[in-house]
Order: sequence, then C-alpha cells, then structure tokens
Amino acid sequence: MAPKRRNSAMILLVEDNRADQELIRRAVEKVSSPKELRIVEDGEEALAYLFRRGKYQAPSTSPKPDLLLLDLNLPRVDGYQVLEEIRADSKLRLMPVVVLTTSRQEKDIIRSYELGCNSFIPKPQGLDQLTGLVQALEEYWFKIAVLPPKTE
Repeated sequence: MAPKRRNSAMILLVEDNRADQELIRRAVEKVSSPKELRIVEDGEEALAYLFRRGKYQAPSTSPKPDLLLLDLNLPRVDGYQVLEEIRADSKLRLMPVVVLTTSRQEKDIIRSYELGCNSFIPKPQGLDQLTGLVQALEEYWFKIAVLPPKTE
C-alpha cells in the first residue's frame, strides 16, 4: 500500500530576524497548497516548542511540524544545538530539517550535514526568489518525498 500524501502541512520556521520572518510568511502565503506556518524566534523557543515545554505543552498549541526551516545564527541556543537535540530524540529525529541561513561558509555546510540536516540552503534575497524557494521546498517535501508517519 502506497503512503498517503498529505493534504496540508505544518512548517515551523526558526528565525530571529523579523524582516526575514515576514518575507518567508509572505512567500508561504503565495504558494497555493494548504499549509500552516508557525514561527519561533530563537533556538530556545524552538526546543520548547518541539519538546512541548512551557507555553507549548499542549499538542493543540504545538503540533509536530512536517518540516522545520532552521536558521543557524540564533540567540540563546544556536541552530546547531537545535539540530543536535532533534537528532538525539527518538520522536523527532526523522523530522525533515532544512537549514535556511545567510551563511555560505563551507564549515557551516559541513557541520550542518554532520549534525543531520536534510538540506542546507542559503537564504535568497527578495520575495520573488524566496517564493520560488518555498514552492520548490513544498513540491519536494510534500509532493515528491515520502515522509515518515506523524507521531505525537
């Protein structure tokens, strides 16, 4: 039996830059398929969300993401630490993680893949390029790739 395709998707964006948050939100809204975008502003809040701590304890306020878009340069807890903790947890380790960052440094690319990211993508400039990226991510992760079943 073939895996069931998802009709809707939830994307968690971990991004501290408000301008980038808004650009990504607008790009996601322009792409047609039903999806929900939730945003957390730093690595500590991302971990609280993913591990259901504090204000994110209830599954209704913190549904498990289908895809995590993760910046590396975050306050309090950086993206590397977030990636490490996700990959060390049996309930989260299979969740797709796309590093979306301004860095193009080889050391950041290598470290991200060593820690288990699924893709490393430098942030494009401008809404049109970002919309194209979001469209490509959605096409790949929600229409082409077969994702593991969601578990809560």
